[in-house]
Amino acid sequence: MKIEIRPSQETLEKWIKSFVPENDLFFLSEQELTSLEEYLHTVLVIPREEFKAHHSFNQIQLANSYEYWNISKDVPYVLVAPKDWITTLPAEKKTHLFHMQMKNGRGLIYPLPTSFILPSEINEYVIESDNQPHLVLQRAIWEELSYPIKSALMTEIARQWETWSCCEYPEHAPFYLKKFANTFPSHSGSNCLSAVLFAITQQEWMIHEWVHHQTFIMRLKQASYSLTSSEELVQGDIAIWENRQGVIQHAAYHIGDELFFNKSGQTFFNPWKIVDFAELKENWNECKISIYRKT
Repeated sequence: MKIEIRPSQETLEKWIKSFVPENDLFFLSEQELTSLEEYLHTVLVIPREEFKAHHSFNQIQLANSYEYWNISKDVPYVLVAPKDWITTLPAEKKTHLFHMQMKNGRGLIYPLPTSFILPSEINEYVIESDNQPHLVLQRAIWEELSYPIKSALMTEIARQWETWSCCEYPEHAPFYLKKFANTFPSHSGSNCLSAVLFAITQQEWMIHEWVHHQTFIMRLKQASYSLTSSEELVQGDIAIWENRQGVIQHAAYHIGDELFFNKSGQTFFNPWKIVDFAELKENWNECKISIYRKT
């Protein structure tokens, strides 16, 4: 049976505190940087390659908020600005900069439903694209918004990331998964691989980690999991989807009856959910599926 879930009030409060970073990041071309030349005396301009290797900017919440993976690879500079810098730009410059950030793929820019009413004082942070208003979130304006508006925005943004529909937690499922099943994380980082490792180890701390490919495979071997040719699923199996290069794109833990304990991304907008096998196969149909079983 399908049910709808939603984040708790406590979870929303934690999202609000961490979602919009303290400093603003802007991803710029050479031409865009030149157009802002007279306004750069209070900011840092970092070459993109140096930015990518910089420890301070590799934090998982920064990556998730700004959606690093979507930013155009052709953009050579990152402008790091204190929160008040954006407020000093002329309106025309500010609007142009926001449009360029949308074009370059930067995160923290979200379409707004026509029914969503924002205070008039933040109209300059709303831009039009494809005949729909988009809100550009910056730290200075985020601090000015009331808590009810922030809460409503967080809820709306979260719904744009992933459906809140999931399967009910079945009675036969392992009891230790119930604490997390069909709930939202409070912090970024947990991904599909860490969800599976928690499921097979019962080590609760692991579910909060950001686990990568090789670490995951090593832990499966340590837990005596190996590839099976069986087409019939049994409880405790792990389904793994790989791309053509053999890199794992997704994994989920079978709890029985073709239901899986699953997480679809590393943001806190991606809940730990109970989903059925058909949904997973549809979502990852371009990848090769393998089933691993404890021996």
